[in-house]
Amino acid sequence: MALQPGLSYEWMITVQEHDTTRALGDDTLPVVLSTPRLIACLEHAAHHTLLPHLGEGQTSVGTLVHVRHLAATPLGMQARFRAEVVAVEGRRVRFRVEAWDEVEKIAEGEHERFIIERARFEERLAQKAASK
Repeated sequence: MALQPGLSYEWMITVQEHDTTRALGDDTLPVVLSTPRLIACLEHAAHHTLLPHLGEGQTSVGTLVHVRHLAATPLGMQARFRAEVVAVEGRRVRFRVEAWDEVEKIAEGEHERFIIERARFEERLAQKAASK
């Protein structure tokens, strides 16, 4: 099946200490799933939606994240992340992303990824690093 709207991927985690706001090193924060980790999990779901459709030497990179973190998820609770393709425009792929814990919806929004040639991307990174 070609890359097209409607394709999706879901996965789950059990929230561990390294997934929480406290893992950022601030003991004043609550022990809940952090927003950066939530976004990383949503990006993971989107990338894995694309994987079966990528050619040899291709990967994807995130270029836009617009997510509302709706509810806190405590340590030890499971969280489920879902990405669904809503549009394919050449190498640009847009997703609807959502997440739920065992009780309620915890996030919703949109995400965009571009399909890239890994070797070309890494070459440009090396050139950038060498220019500093």
